[in-house]
Amino acid sequence: MREETIRSFLKEAGWEKAERRPLAGDASSRRYERLSLAGRPAVLMDWPSGPYATVVPGRAAYSRIAHLAEDVRPFVAVGEHLRRLGLTAPELIAADLTHGLLLLEDLGDQVYGLLIEQGKGPSGEELDELYRAGVETLIRLQSVPAPHSLPVGDGTSHLVPHFDDSVFRAELDVPLDWYFPTILEREATSAMRDDYHALWTALRPHIDAGVPTLFLRDYHSPNILWLGEREAIARVGLIDYQDALIGNRAYDLVSFLQDARRDVPVEREEAMLAHYITRAKAELSGFDEEEFRASYAVLGAERALRLIGLWPRLLRRDGKPQYMAHMPRTMDYLRRNLAHPALRDLARWLDANMLKQG
Repeated sequence: MREETIRSFLKEAGWEKAERRPLAGDASSRRYERLSLAGRPAVLMDWPSGPYATVVPGRAAYSRIAHLAEDVRPFVAVGEHLRRLGLTAPELIAADLTHGLLLLEDLGDQVYGLLIEQGKGPSGEELDELYRAGVETLIRLQSVPAPHSLPVGDGTSHLVPHFDDSVFRAELDVPLDWYFPTILEREATSAMRDDYHALWTALRPHIDAGVPTLFLRDYHSPNILWLGEREAIARVGLIDYQDALIGNRAYDLVSFLQDARRDVPVEREEAMLAHYITRAKAELSGFDEEEFRASYAVLGAERALRLIGLWPRLLRRDGKPQYMAHMPRTMDYLRRNLAHPALRDLARWLDANMLKQG
């Protein structure tokens, strides 16, 4: 039945004779195909609407708690916003919002993760050039006020969620729910959970600090492509932004410079963080370096701890042990962040309850 719907969609779009082959998907209900018609490429996104499965039995669907997109509409709305800013998100060739089908511009295969592994861009570009372009993409994204509502294109709007307490608490629970039983082979006690959440409640002002921005949430090497033939920030292709939220300017930058899937040497992280700060001071309103550095460290620690819980979850629940290879890198990023004075109390708690026992 689904295939019939897809065939009908492609026929109406004039792509019924296209050659189709599957593309690697992601950890969601989305499915992708690469299409070719008379030498013209495109990508089919097949995304039936609906919440993802629950992560912990008895709780609401994680997608609802964490404000994850549940259909194609946020992808369409955020993508149009990015293109209006001069950023590169795939152009929309055809859409069936009701059935969750999009035909998109194909931005190619030059994924940042592959290029970082190779040590250079496809035309011999230094990695620092790619990283600087990635940083400057965020400066452009953050140069306009955070949009609270974005048009979908059919007369409706997508209301952009905030990084609120619902998202925050759900992410905090991931290491408690999965790292403790899987790696430490014991459950986190109620007292531990209360203390851990209390520490993060005290840190929350750093997460709420500064001028809020739209952040893409998954801004890291698997979701960024290099299009070296284009100019300036248009060289950075964005493909995963449907879960965008409104929140701290540091969120996307720490995702990019503490990439869980590729090593970012501390020297490169510091250089690119300095590059961002220089540009931000000149171009972003209300930017305060000391405040930003504290937010960067706190959000970096929060993100690292969530991933430290995610890798065991993928191992234990989903039978995907390969993700555990990222654990040492993620632990290293966590320790970089914990060096910030704002995280002194959290560092003590982690040493006493988690890290020295892992």
